[in-house]
Amino acid sequence: MVRKRELVPKRFPVNVTHVSGVVSGYELSAGPLGLPGFGSPTITPLATTGSAIIVRAQYGPGVWDDGMIWGVHASRQTTLRDQATVTGIGVHSGLPVTLTIHPAEPDTGVLFLRTAAHDRQDRELKADYRAVTATEFATVLGDHGGPAVSTTEHVLAALHGLGIDNAVVEVDGAEVPIMDGSAAPFVAAIDQAGVAVQAAPRRYIQVLKPVRVGKDDCYGELRPNLRGLRIEAEIEFDHPLIGRQSYAVDVAPHVFRRELARARTFGFMRDVAKLWSAGYALGASFDNTVVVAEDRVLNPDGMRFPDEFVRHKVVDAIGDLALAGAPLLGAYRSVRGGHKLNHAVVTALMADASAWCYVEMPQPARRSARGHAVAAAFAAPAYGPDVS
Repeated sequence: MVRKRELVPKRFPVNVTHVSGVVSGYELSAGPLGLPGFGSPTITPLATTGSAIIVRAQYGPGVWDDGMIWGVHASRQTTLRDQATVTGIGVHSGLPVTLTIHPAEPDTGVLFLRTAAHDRQDRELKADYRAVTATEFATVLGDHGGPAVSTTEHVLAALHGLGIDNAVVEVDGAEVPIMDGSAAPFVAAIDQAGVAVQAAPRRYIQVLKPVRVGKDDCYGELRPNLRGLRIEAEIEFDHPLIGRQSYAVDVAPHVFRRELARARTFGFMRDVAKLWSAGYALGASFDNTVVVAEDRVLNPDGMRFPDEFVRHKVVDAIGDLALAGAPLLGAYRSVRGGHKLNHAVVTALMADASAWCYVEMPQPARRSARGHAVAAAFAAPAYGPDVS
């Protein structure tokens, strides 16, 4: 169990607020960290009982924003410099909730810490596809004790979209706060806390062959793409304001901030009574949801993007794909999909030991005093999945 007092040496809360759906300080950034001092790279093989496969990282450093995340090369793991706290309500419960993102040690991954409620103990959950217990209206993580944390996709998308490998997400309620319905408040919190580069090499999941899951006219497919994570989404709703929309993007931190983070969740006015009677959407409002009537959007501030609906589906997909446990080197196509389909595709990928392997990015070339590149990049070893 990770105890709260062990997460960071000091507690410096970073509070993010929003007014009328606009995140205060969203454009603020902790600023570039500068290039770490890279020496000759050392690759430490990961323990695995799977078959070792040697592959050449064809695009080398050209991953995650051309290999750079705020001056951080794609070969290194990252965490937060400090903790960041946001407060809000659960979109389904309507109850207040506080979420704090803490720094974490290398190779931790993303952990959710559901703090004790009443007579229950704290619960620690790995952000992992095997921990998903429900996908009807949100992605819910749980364990043998049942569901623990719901609506995890937006904070996971923010962490993954900004290239954060290691974090402990502490939540004092059953849901991640919906904030303004987008990933932007979590991006703002991470930006204000800052990003720290860690010494450990980052490992990726390289998709080796297409993996497809479909039902009727809906399908999701992952296929190889050594340049990084690409999302291609298509949605279709029988509504004149939405209809068929598509959006494709190569995910990188600057792209996620500018083109995706502010896209909000949406719902139809015609479904409200049914959702409320089932105990869902009790916290939904114009402040956190794009509400669509028969002939118009009811939100006073309108839309943030002309195709905000499909962009938000891309955000959801990024968060759900993060449950693979490592950044993906692959292209994901989703047609009329959602949380259930995203989870099914990740599960299918990880179940097929021949469809993926781990790979570590090579270190970047260093510059000598004369400005000449010093060869420091080389093919990194990749390892097959642990199939024991």
